[in-house]
Amino acid sequence: MKKGDFKAYRTHHCNELNIKWVGKRARLCGWVHSKRDHGGLLFVDLRDREGLTQIVFHPEKDPSLFASAKQLKDEYVIKVEGQVVERPAGTKNEALATGEIELEVDFLEILNPSQPLPFNLDEDIENEELRLSFRFLDLRRKKILHCLKVRHQVSSLVREYLSKEGFLEVETPILSKSTPEGARDFLVPSRLSPGKFYALPQAPQQYKQLLMVAGIDKYFQIARCFRDEDLRSDRQPEFTQIDLEASFVQVEDIMNWIEEMIQLIFLKVLGIELPLPFVRLSYDQAIDNYGSDKPDLRVEWKIQDASQLFKNTEFRLFREVVEKGGVIKALNAKGTDPMISASVLEELVAIATSLGAKGLAHIRVEGEQWKSPIVKFFSAEERKNLQLLLNMEPDDFILFSAGPREQACSILGKIRLRLAEITQSIAKNQWKFVWVTDFPLFEYSPLDQKWNSVHHPFTRPHSEDLTKLDDGRYNEIRALAYDIVLNGVELGGGSIRIHERELQEKIFSILGIDKQRQELLFGHLLKAFQYGAPPHGGIALGLDRFVMLLTGSESIRDVIAFPKNRHGVDLLTQSPSEVEYQQLKELNIKLSFPSLKIEP
Repeated sequence: MKKGDFKAYRTHHCNELNIKWVGKRARLCGWVHSKRDHGGLLFVDLRDREGLTQIVFHPEKDPSLFASAKQLKDEYVIKVEGQVVERPAGTKNEALATGEIELEVDFLEILNPSQPLPFNLDEDIENEELRLSFRFLDLRRKKILHCLKVRHQVSSLVREYLSKEGFLEVETPILSKSTPEGARDFLVPSRLSPGKFYALPQAPQQYKQLLMVAGIDKYFQIARCFRDEDLRSDRQPEFTQIDLEASFVQVEDIMNWIEEMIQLIFLKVLGIELPLPFVRLSYDQAIDNYGSDKPDLRVEWKIQDASQLFKNTEFRLFREVVEKGGVIKALNAKGTDPMISASVLEELVAIATSLGAKGLAHIRVEGEQWKSPIVKFFSAEERKNLQLLLNMEPDDFILFSAGPREQACSILGKIRLRLAEITQSIAKNQWKFVWVTDFPLFEYSPLDQKWNSVHHPFTRPHSEDLTKLDDGRYNEIRALAYDIVLNGVELGGGSIRIHERELQEKIFSILGIDKQRQELLFGHLLKAFQYGAPPHGGIALGLDRFVMLLTGSESIRDVIAFPKNRHGVDLLTQSPSEVEYQQLKELNIKLSFPSLKIEP
C-alpha cells in the first residue's frame, strides 16, 4: 500500500494488527479513546468496535502533523495511516491483542470532531436516565457493546442449530388481531378501516399453530413481541423471543431440542459444557420443595413437610393448622445461625407477615441446645423425628411456616432466597437449569369469579385428566406445559397444544368465552382445526432475558440497543410523543385532551 492511496477507508480494524505486521503499512479508522503526551511523543489509543490500537506521533518527523494531532480530543473520529512497528521493550501490553505493536502515523485526517462527553465511557454510570438519553454514546461502552455482541452470537447459534434440525424460519405478522392472551394489547388504528384496530402481537402463538395446520412441520422465529404491562428490570414493552413450534411431537422432543441448543450456546459463548439432561421437577415438587415454580437450585436448602410430625402435638398452633387441612412446612438453613442477627430475623418475619402469616416460628441450634420458645411444646418423639427429617446439626437455623399449602410454601420460598442472599449461600459461577412440568391447567380468580388459564387457552390438558373437564374438577387438571428456569429466572415456557376444535371450544367455554365471542376472536383458528390439524407443541424463550443472564447484566435494558426506561419512555427519541392533529383526523380519532393542533 502506498501513502495517500485512499481507495478504502481502512485496511484493518483496531484489534487486528500484531507482530506479524511489523514493517508493513496500515490504515485505521476509529474514535480517539485516550491521548497521552510523553515527553514530546504523542500516544493515542484508537478504538473501533473490535478493540484498541496504540498510534504514535513523532514531532521531529512531521511538525505540522504533530500539531494537528495535539488538537485531538476524546471521541474525535479520525483516519490514520502509517507503518506498523514493534513497541520498545518494557512498553508492551499483554492485555491487548495489539499490545506488541503500535502504528507510527504519517497521515492524519479528522473525519468528525466531538463535543465534550456527558459521562466517561470507561466508568460505570449509575445515572441510567442520563445513559439512556445519550444511548448512542452508551452503546460505545465496552460493557454494553459486549452485550450486543453476545446477543448477536446467541441469535446466530439459534439459527444454526434449529436450521440443522430441520426448522424453517418464518416471519409472522406484526399487525394482527386483538385477542385475550393475558396482558394488554398495544392497539394500532386502521386508516383504511375506520373504527377498527390492529394489535401488536403479544406472541406469535396463533400464527405458529396455523403454520402447523399448514404443514410447515417445524417452525422457528426470532420474534418481536409487545405487551402493554408494568415494567421492571427484566421486562420491556417490546421484547424478543426465540419462538419454535413442531408437529407430531411430545414433551420430551421439545425439551431435547432446547437442551441441545442451550448446550451449544453455552459452549460457544462461555466455553462451558453443560451436562444433559437438565433436572426435571413437577409443579407440585417445585412448590413443595422450593416454594416457587421458578426454583433456584443454586441454593441447596429444601423445604420439608413436617405436617405428620405435628398432627397430635401439644403446640396448639401447629395442631390446629393440620386439623383444618393445612400444612407445617420447615426449612433448615444449614450452618447460618451465627449470621442471623436480630435485624435479619426481623426482616424475615416481615417477609412472612407481608404474605399473610401471623409470625415466623424458628429454632436456633446452638451446640446441642435448641433455642426457641416453641421447643418446650415438642415431645421427645417429635424432637427426634424433626431431627431426622431436617438433619439438624449445630449452627443450623430452622424456620417454620404453618397454613394453607401454597401460602406456607411461598413464604418459606421467599425467605429461602432472601436468607441465602443475606448469608451469601448462593453458589457462585454456577448454572442450574431445571424444567418445571405439569402445571395446573386452570386457576380460579376470586376477584373475577371465573377460571383463567395458567399459561394460555391453547394449552393441552393431560390425556388422563380429560374426564375431569366434564366432571367440573377444574382445579385437578394438569397441563402438558413446561417452563425452563435458570438460576431462579424463568427463561421461557411452552406446551403441547390443543389441535381439535371440540376440545378447544370446551376450554374457551370454561374460561367464560361464549360461542359468539369464540367465533369473533378465534374463528380463524377453530376453522383451521377442522382441516386436518396435526398434534403439535412448542416453546418460547426470552432472548433478552437469556442474554442478560449470560452477560451478568443487572437489567434487561443493557442487552437491548434502544430500550425504554422503567416508565416505558425512550429517553433518546422522547417517545411516546404527541402527534399532529391532522394525523388523528385521518384516523378518525378524537382525544379527550389537547393534541398538537397543527392544521394545514
